[in-house]
Formats: sequence, C-alpha cells, structure tokens
Amino acid sequence: MSVFPEGFLWGGAVAANQVEGAYREGGKGLTTVDLLPIGERRFPIMRGSVDKLEPIPGENYPSHEAIDFYHRYKEDIALFAEMGFKALRVSIAWARIFPQGDEAQPNEEGLQFYDDLFDELLKHDIEPVVTMAHFDVPVHLVEKYGSWRNRELVSFFETYAKTIFSRYKDKVKYWMTFNEINMLLHLPFIGAGLVFQEGENKKQIQYQAAHHQLIASALAVKACHDIIPDAKIGCMLAAGATYPYTSNPADYMEAMDRDRDSFFFIDVQARGAYPSYAKRFFKDNNIEIKMESGDDEILRHTVDYIGFSYYASRTASTDPEVLGNTTAGNVFGSVENPYLPKSEWGWTIDPTGFRITANQLYDRYQKPLFVVENGLGAVDKVTDEGEVKDNYRIDYLQKHLEQLREAIEDGVDILGYTSWGPIDLVSASTGEMKKRYGYIYVDKDNDGNGSLNRIRKSSFYWYKKVIASNGEDLSN
Repeated sequence: MSVFPEGFLWGGAVAANQVEGAYREGGKGLTTVDLLPIGERRFPIMRGSVDKLEPIPGENYPSHEAIDFYHRYKEDIALFAEMGFKALRVSIAWARIFPQGDEAQPNEEGLQFYDDLFDELLKHDIEPVVTMAHFDVPVHLVEKYGSWRNRELVSFFETYAKTIFSRYKDKVKYWMTFNEINMLLHLPFIGAGLVFQEGENKKQIQYQAAHHQLIASALAVKACHDIIPDAKIGCMLAAGATYPYTSNPADYMEAMDRDRDSFFFIDVQARGAYPSYAKRFFKDNNIEIKMESGDDEILRHTVDYIGFSYYASRTASTDPEVLGNTTAGNVFGSVENPYLPKSEWGWTIDPTGFRITANQLYDRYQKPLFVVENGLGAVDKVTDEGEVKDNYRIDYLQKHLEQLREAIEDGVDILGYTSWGPIDLVSASTGEMKKRYGYIYVDKDNDGNGSLNRIRKSSFYWYKKVIASNGEDLSN
C-alpha cells in the first residue's frame, strides 16, 4: 500500500499572472506583474527600481498574453483531468475583482470568470486550491498609496477577502493568503509592490510592509473561518533548508539567520505573535514597526496549514573566498554546494533537501503541510514526430517524490502535492517561455510567437500513473 494518505491532493499549481493573459479584458486593472518585461530590465524592477508605473513602449511583456488560459481553461482543465488531478492550485487576480484595488464594489465580470473556472474544475472532481495574492498588486494601489508600505491596504485586502470568500464559499475549501510571502525581502516590487526612492531605509519600509501583510493575512484568516467554517486557510513561503558550508559555528549562525528570514513570516502566521529573534533583529537594525492598538490580538488568528514551495536547498558561508562562488535558486543567493548538481538555470538539485525541509517545517509548527510548488525548469524540444521526451523532468520529480514519501514515513502530515507549472507558463523570475516546467507543452517562444497548441509530454503519462497509484508507482 502507498504511504501517501487516502485523499491525498495530487495535482499542479499555476498563477493567474503567469497563465491567464487577457491582461486588460473583463474589466481587469493593471497589476505590478504587467509592468515586468522579459530581459535585462526585469530584475531591477522586481527589486523596486521603477521609473514609470506603466508598460514601456517596445518592450515584450509576457504576462499580457501568457498562455491564454483565460480563454482556454476548459481545454487545459480537461487535460489535467485526464492526468487524474485531485486538485489545481490557482490564484485569483486581485485586479480582476477590484481593478484599482480600492473600489467599494467588485467587478462582476471578474467574479464570474472565477465562478466559471471553479465550476469547470469541480465538474471534473478537481478541488480548487486558491491563492488570494500571487505577485500581482493593482498598480493603482502602488501609485496612490505606496502599496503595502501604507496601512490602508489592510482594509482594501480585507474587503477583497470577504468578497471572494462570500462569493465562492460553496466552491473553494482550500485557501492561501500571500504567495511566497518571504519574497517581500528579496524581490520587494513583485512581492509587495514596493518602489524605493534614493536614500530611503529599505529595511524599515520592507518590514513595515511585512507587518501590514501579516495583519491583512490574519484578518483574512478570521474572515475565512467566519464565512466558510468548513474551509482550511493557510500561508505560503518559498522554502528550502539552509546548510552551513562547514562546521565553523559562524557558518552555522549564518545558515540559521538565513532560515529565519523565511521563518519570520510563518512564525507570525502560524504561532500568532512576533518571535523573539525578530525583536532583536529590529533593535539591531534600527527598525521600528508601527503597530495599532489591537494588532497583537489580530495576529492571533493563525493559519490551518503551511503551504510551501521547494525547488532547492541553500548553503551559507562566512568565508570570503567561498562567498565568491555562488549559485542561483528561486532568487535566493547561495554559495555553491560541492555535493550537489545544478539545473540549466543554475538551481541546486537536492531531493534529500526536500525531505529535510518538510521535516524542518513540521517540527517547527506541528501543523499540516501542503507542497504547493516543486518542479524543474528546463528547455524542452519537440521532436519531428511532435513529441516531447522530458525524461530528465521525470527523473527530477521521481527523486523528489521518493523523498516526500520518506518525509511522510517520518511522520510529517502532508495534505497534498501540486507541482509547479503542470502546463508550460511564463517564468516568474525571468519572464521566459523556454524555461518550461509542464507536463503539457505550449507552443510559444520567448518572443511571443507560436500557435499556443498544447502537446502532452512524456511526463504527462508518468504523472498520470503516479496519481492513479496514489504515489505507490514512481517508476520511470
């Protein structure tokens, strides 16, 4: 018998801004992701260096069309159903519901789109797992209020939360508040819509914005529990254990501090209060969090589960000679681990780190976990016969699922596994299409050319077998 529990939620994960396209259709407002071109400008903007809050003429903006899921979702959901999906993680584009973010009344056309999307999923017995905010702040909130640096966004987000909970209470039972909330510290524009002016104290702004997001998340948790008592609502972080490069205690301290950058957010969302180490950090860095009366009480509304992405582990060192030898990995800087291989994009491949990370999170929080992103970005080629043979992806996923199985054997409570990008989509970090994750190939290149036709890859049939056996058969 499989060690994966009965009712395990097998599936895949996408984000509205990376698949939907139709970026100004149906009354949708402009979002921060709609300002991220492919190419060299992308990363500076994601880090908060923004000149104008509008698309730049002549640049290519992948999110504007993406893979046209907005018009093709029925076709794509049928393919997910063919694989046997039990769940699909999607996000709601905040600006489809409130185009500017601060309106009193929602956009009915946007609400209806997600009604139709959820109905289509449920028709195929696929459970919607919905992220409320996935890297797409309405641009109007950035222009008028300074985005999450401003406390007013808390009330706007609470209105948005109550609107979608009330609308979809009979269709959605799994929710998450902010996608990879810890990205606020690494890519502050994409994570929280933050734009910095020269001379500003960036850390002060980031942690004040983090406080506002944490308050908003807690209020959303309360609203969800009030409006949909039988639902589960979680938080979500970009996870990955950090190893000390050597047994030098200084390396261990560095690794611990790196982990705490991520744990900080989840400590508050899962435990209901600021951790003591954060208070020390604020003191040492002259950060003063402005709190309102009642904030401590609001934060006590804690999440039901911890959602996390896992792509790579990280390695920390304090040795200047070692620090020059770095590698990529879901934006997080890391020194190169000599024991581990890397992907085409320089991301460390560490299946055992997946098990370590799951154990680390469960030991810390003692709440159910949900693996909501994991996958391999790679260049896929279509053969002359029209096939995509991605055995390298199968090998990656097989080894990671073997380690997830070990984590379950360890006693880690895991609700489900939704691999990232079950269909090719726009890469969040690079904006590329050639960095593909899916079981389904989408005919589109980095320049936006292609038919958008869908092709089942070899991994499509492999994952179908995995789901049918509830993870018992992981063989290639």
